[in-house]
Amino acid sequence: MYKIKFVFIIMLFISSCASRPSSIAASYVSHEKYMDYSCSQLATKMGDARGELKKYSDMQNSKANMDAGTVFFVLIPASKLSGDHEGDVAKWKGEVEAINTAQEKLKCK
Repeated sequence: MYKIKFVFIIMLFISSCASRPSSIAASYVSHEKYMDYSCSQLATKMGDARGELKKYSDMQNSKANMDAGTVFFVLIPASKLSGDHEGDVAKWKGEVEAINTAQEKLKCK
């Protein structure tokens, strides 16, 4: 009985670890806000958005890696104490999708 409780507790802590960026869904961002941009402006915005997405994805991966280590040693995911960047990753994924949609609708590619 104690083994079952221990396994349940371990699974509970592991499931509360920070998510990997690849498993985070994009937030909805309307492409309409980009429809007045030129193709070159959209290309610049896309570069900026991808840069921000990479920055926050790297930070989120660090949190996930840290959680894996801290759960193993102290059974508490570090991100539960310090927070993670899941919202930022979702936001920038949404921005990239919106810019991409605007580029397609304006036939920039």
